[in-house]
Amino acid sequence: MVSKRVILGVGGGIAAYKACELLRLFTESGHSVRVVPTAAALRFVGAPTWAALSGQPVADEVWADVQEVPHVRLGQQADLVVVAPATADLLARAAHGLADDLLTNALLTARCPVVLAPAMHTEMWEHPATVDNVATLRRRGVLVIEPASGRLTGADTGKGRLPDPAEIFAIARRVLARGGPVTPDLAGRHVVVTAGGTREPLDPVRFLGNRSSGKQGYAFARTAAARGARVTLIAANVSLADPAGVDLVRVGTTEELRTATLAAAESADAVVMAAAPADFRPATYAPHKIKKSEREPAPTIELVTNPDIAAELGERRRPGQLLVAFAAETGDAVANGRAKLARKKADLIVINEVGPDKTFGADANAATVLGADGSVTVLAEQPKEDLADAVWDLVAIRLMDIS
Repeated sequence: MVSKRVILGVGGGIAAYKACELLRLFTESGHSVRVVPTAAALRFVGAPTWAALSGQPVADEVWADVQEVPHVRLGQQADLVVVAPATADLLARAAHGLADDLLTNALLTARCPVVLAPAMHTEMWEHPATVDNVATLRRRGVLVIEPASGRLTGADTGKGRLPDPAEIFAIARRVLARGGPVTPDLAGRHVVVTAGGTREPLDPVRFLGNRSSGKQGYAFARTAAARGARVTLIAANVSLADPAGVDLVRVGTTEELRTATLAAAESADAVVMAAAPADFRPATYAPHKIKKSEREPAPTIELVTNPDIAAELGERRRPGQLLVAFAAETGDAVANGRAKLARKKADLIVINEVGPDKTFGADANAATVLGADGSVTVLAEQPKEDLADAVWDLVAIRLMDIS
């Protein structure tokens, strides 16, 4: 990636120490980073730490190095501004256009993308004042990442935790890679993404499943969050880090995936069915482990067909809602995918050729995307996040046409 000029703003919350890891990720990727902490942030992590890790001078007030006019130049010259953690106080000041320190001055003068990663107690995040401030910032084109749920300061647990720095960096990397307009093109949209492979229990220790790792679905979730969408990610048996800025729902079986997806889809503008549901499940579940016997033949397992979730969504979706189906195929993949596109009544279908060392578990993917309008988009092998962005381009255009 080409080196970019990044402002890393740090608010005055206990999560300020996590910004050290975020700073390391930026600098090790070759970017030039100026850390701009608030005065309160410096009570958690001192200026020498930020200077040592960034290799850049650190200032928190407009009166430092006045001859360089930092309160204007920092924002003007930046390619990206990331604030982590963004406290309730900082969100309020940014929403109301206050400029009482160097960071809020930089936010006012920046004409580049701005990413805010809030961190605060649940009650503060859910307070109507904070809700209004976040809505105001998003309306202006600021990318405000949804906080994570988990352990907060003290014994409290709930929504308001700063997402993992690596996941914040992943979103920032996508914003830098895309370039283009400052306002995210999926802002104000609710998208549902499914990921992973379902497992159908046979007995207490065995299941019928598939090789899906969930990487492509998680890539769709990350890239949608980086484009401003409100993302509901429904994950089936995935062992990956939780993406920043998404609402995560964990499921196990195809029926659990169906229930969660139909519920989330009721308010969604787009549904991307990247998960790999098991087509079949055992007709009966053995409450005890099925034993192997030297004197008896192996048991016969009767299978029944699972519901087709994408086809059900195609039948039930409301006007204006987009459906993206997936087809993992061998043989004549495009012909099979075209038949599935019609059967599932989807707007787009992403066709992957699968096989040994292809698609499942890999970090790169290739696909052919067919549209119900007759369009054909061939995507050469590329990182899964790049492929996801290419598909979101197709979705975003169609959502604009609907609007």
